[in-house]
Amino acid sequence: MAEKRDYYEVLGIQKGASEDEIKQAYRKAALKWHPDRWVSGTDAEKKTAEEKFKEASEAYSVLSDPQKKAKYDQFGFAGVDGAAGPDFSQGFGNLNDILNNLFGGGFSFGGGGFDFGGFGFGGGRQSSSPRTMRGRDIRTRVKLTLEEIRSGCDKEVSLERNRPCSECAGRGTRNDSDIKTCPTCKGSGQVGQTVNSLFGRTVSYTTCPQCHGEGKIVSNPCRRCGGTGLERKKETIKVHIPAGVENGMQITIRGEGHAAPRGGVNGDLLLVVEEIAHSQFKRDGENLFYTRVISVTDAILGSEITIPCLDGPYKLKLEAGTQSGTVHRLRGKGLPSVNGYGSGDLYVKILVWIPRKLKGADKEAVEKLAASSAVKPDPTRDDRSLFEKESQYF
Repeated sequence: MAEKRDYYEVLGIQKGASEDEIKQAYRKAALKWHPDRWVSGTDAEKKTAEEKFKEASEAYSVLSDPQKKAKYDQFGFAGVDGAAGPDFSQGFGNLNDILNNLFGGGFSFGGGGFDFGGFGFGGGRQSSSPRTMRGRDIRTRVKLTLEEIRSGCDKEVSLERNRPCSECAGRGTRNDSDIKTCPTCKGSGQVGQTVNSLFGRTVSYTTCPQCHGEGKIVSNPCRRCGGTGLERKKETIKVHIPAGVENGMQITIRGEGHAAPRGGVNGDLLLVVEEIAHSQFKRDGENLFYTRVISVTDAILGSEITIPCLDGPYKLKLEAGTQSGTVHRLRGKGLPSVNGYGSGDLYVKILVWIPRKLKGADKEAVEKLAASSAVKPDPTRDDRSLFEKESQYF
């Protein structure tokens, strides 16, 4: 089986591509490789087109989802392994419908041959029902400590967002009888214009200018919301933050964005993680790093020190003769994987503090110790491996 290509490479875009750039790249790939375009091709061409279209659709299904994209950007294919991709068991779908879902509206070429609609091939028609309105997304930041990231937590987020009008219940008017079918588009939400050209009869559809695609107009608008069906409210909601998230990650809370006019679909709340710097730990992915300074006597004689782990203090025993720069690895004391597979480690680096000045009895005691062969460096003794290791750096 051929190795999977990077999703950004499949769509021909850079890693920092915007949502619109991802859509446009998928549109281009779908127009080129959808099997509807290769019905008259050879068997080899048809097979290639199917594989290319599946590949592009899988890439788009990941990169268009903020959560999947964040995991893919951090962990590659391992971050989205097992995630549900496009289902082609019932065929490849109508390209016209696929692209209309992306961009809404479009144009249709009639008169035999291919029928272009919504930027694509295959049976484009003016929708018989008005489009469903969708509320705007809200993007905000949530600050998290390493302790909160380790265990996951619930946070309260304050928002100012559009909600259904309390006076008209989001209808835009108090009386249902004041909501009429748009006379311009006859309730479809779209208007068409026919032009004869070299390629035949061209029908282009655009959003109705009178009802703005809703298919309905309000003859007696609500005084509170002005007929929009929406009013601005300040609200506080509780959201769950999963364990293991990282700075800059985006968490999508479905349906918690702005409300849409007249019963449409709510937008999403996009939470961007802002990690608060820890006073003792440094983070690298799932691993944590901690530096501890000990005295010369503790290094020579050995000692037991307490390490401040995120899940509580941990006793670490230092052997006699501990060298400055020694690193101890505490397994599982780091942060959990955002995918739920295991945890990172905590690396503790030991530094030995050497006093700059000594006076009186302290200096005499050290001078007496210096005369002992036990404190003189000797590569032929048990410390030979240390000398060999350090000599590699020079």
